[in-house]
Amino acid sequence: MADQKRLFTSESVTEGHPDKVCDQISDAIYDEMLKQDRDSRSAVETFVTTGLVMVGGEVRTKGYVDIQSIVRRTLKRIGYDQSIIGFCDTDVGVINAIHEQSPDIAQGVDEGKGEHREQGAGDQGLMFGFACDETPELMPLTLSLAHKLTKKLAEVRKSGELDYLRPDGKSQVTVEYEGDQPNKVKTVVIAAHHSEDIKTEDLRQDIKEKVIKPVLGDWYNEEIKFFINATGRFVLGGPPADTGLTGRKIIVDTYGGVGAHGGGAFSGKDVSKVDRSASYVARYIAKNIVGAGIASRCEVQLAYAIGVAEPVSIMLNTFGTGKIENGELVELVKNNFPLKPADIIEHLDLKQPIYEKTAAYGHFGRTDVEFPWEKLDKVDELKKNIK
Repeated sequence: MADQKRLFTSESVTEGHPDKVCDQISDAIYDEMLKQDRDSRSAVETFVTTGLVMVGGEVRTKGYVDIQSIVRRTLKRIGYDQSIIGFCDTDVGVINAIHEQSPDIAQGVDEGKGEHREQGAGDQGLMFGFACDETPELMPLTLSLAHKLTKKLAEVRKSGELDYLRPDGKSQVTVEYEGDQPNKVKTVVIAAHHSEDIKTEDLRQDIKEKVIKPVLGDWYNEEIKFFINATGRFVLGGPPADTGLTGRKIIVDTYGGVGAHGGGAFSGKDVSKVDRSASYVARYIAKNIVGAGIASRCEVQLAYAIGVAEPVSIMLNTFGTGKIENGELVELVKNNFPLKPADIIEHLDLKQPIYEKTAAYGHFGRTDVEFPWEKLDKVDELKKNIK
């Protein structure tokens, strides 16, 4: 079984994908609140379709957020700034349906209120973190390459190198594994939103030479199957072609289908909600365990009850690669990592306006921006426990 070959696939989407547009708007609103009030609470959802952006949800903040301005600024940054694209920052309608957070939720989350005196979890639920040694960023190779491809699509579009590209797009990468180790890239799928004045064959050649080859590097081989704009045309894209909604790309946001997922989305949610903060600390735990050499693969599950500070369960799975017993590893986590919501928020300094940057190209394993849950600052302490 150790040398058995298998195929695994992960996908990514560009920042101009309709669902990702929504994630970025929701997180841009949360960031703006954090700039004015670090204790802001947010549960903001965004919906986009032809000619319309609708923002709704619950917030609590001492700051003032100009929703219209945030929405239009975000669309412009992404690249929806020309009417010819069919979705433009200057002429879309924006509906604001945000209201105040429920006091019943607030009393369970605020420290010193509700039945428990400590700050409790903002909701019940289960969250997962994952890390593996397939890449330098300790992420699955399939997802790492998929994210780099979509990010490269945006780079060559914004730089003007491929000026016929438009904001929407997707990538998908299939890798052949021998046992748990990646062996070769087998298939690459790209869907690139484009203007009408480019021939399909020219686009395919450009994408292969200027996007795929530079990203794959040593993983490139002549046996790879390429599917670039496989339908032959992708002129109508973005919200006019596909309605978008916050929180619909949870696998793209996390580990590309590797490991488990608790089901909760991140964007638009403040860090009192463990869907977000506990997922970040679970990644922090898993990454430091792999970084310390305790395991080559690690999955962490944390589960919480609303209003209660302590997790109701902690699970670690090292898939047979661990160097210490599982029970001992759980105790090691309890003794070295923050697990209560207030402790997580303080230790990782999560009340920062950094979340719009998380809302495209993944929340984990990023090399273009430093997120606090990606730190490897527990490695030396953990190494002391390897037998």
